[in-house]
Amino acid sequence: MQFIDLAKQKHNVCVVGAGYWGKNHIPTLHELGSLGGIVEQKKDLLDQITEQCPDAKTYRNIDEALGYEEFAGFTVATPAETHHDIAVQIIKSGKHVLVEKPFSLNIEDAEHLVTLAKRHDVNLMVGHLMLFHPAIRKIKELIELGRIGKLQYIYSNRLNLGQVRTEENVFWSLAPHDVSIFQYLTNSYPTSIIAKGSTFLQKGIQDSTITQLKYPNGVEGHIFVSWLHPFKEHRMVVIGSDAMITFEDSAVDKPLKLYSKKFEFNHGTPEKIDGSIENIDYKQTLPLTEELQYFTNHLGGKKPKLCNGKHAIEVIKILVEASNQLNNNE
Repeated sequence: MQFIDLAKQKHNVCVVGAGYWGKNHIPTLHELGSLGGIVEQKKDLLDQITEQCPDAKTYRNIDEALGYEEFAGFTVATPAETHHDIAVQIIKSGKHVLVEKPFSLNIEDAEHLVTLAKRHDVNLMVGHLMLFHPAIRKIKELIELGRIGKLQYIYSNRLNLGQVRTEENVFWSLAPHDVSIFQYLTNSYPTSIIAKGSTFLQKGIQDSTITQLKYPNGVEGHIFVSWLHPFKEHRMVVIGSDAMITFEDSAVDKPLKLYSKKFEFNHGTPEKIDGSIENIDYKQTLPLTEELQYFTNHLGGKKPKLCNGKHAIEVIKILVEASNQLNNNE
């Protein structure tokens, strides 16, 4: 009989995919002391990683890695079209798994993964990184503390020159971050989704989109994404009845500010209350570190409240509904 060190197993994670984003999972898990293995088909990439993390076990395919019982969890950072099939194998093996965004490319696959995870009693998470950004967590805290009064409106601009995709539009490429944040801040699912886009570079692939969302609690918002923009801008504005918040993730110092600004009606006339501007401090930790630490903290079986299967399905449904509107308006 083989005896397994359960203390070691609890934090032993295998990364599937050492490419574009997986190459960030690997050193982060290594620094956390949780990297156990790496799966990568391309030998040159695997050789590079082996030099950086010589203690990690390496595999050329997922089947080999699943045969190693000490892995308690896996992260999947492969091309989106492979997410479903790889995650199915991992879940059926009884291992916890974090799947990078986009979680899946359709609602059916997303629902299948969530159902399968429940059946096998494993934790399934989606890599919506921005929910682990300390500034976004701070915004959530400010809202819950009542610092801005009643939440009314959220808008997000995620703009840049490139990276242009050929297999997905800009909405699927960039908006999942903001959709996940809106879900997190509102604690609700939109009652109305209206998406419009513009196509310039490639037929059928939108380069710029604006999506309007309405929620049952009266909150409204919009998401503007584009990869045809002369400069990088990642900005979020949160409007409340008593105050407003701004967060500029693309600025050097990533400022988070609380504006004590609002309107009050004086004998039927709106009067502007122009109060102070407060710089809000927040932890300067890396979101990926926070995310992967959260994942490893739940490898013992405790159910994650953030980025779980329910959240993943909601985001995919919003992405699909908006994309259907974009395609129908072509």
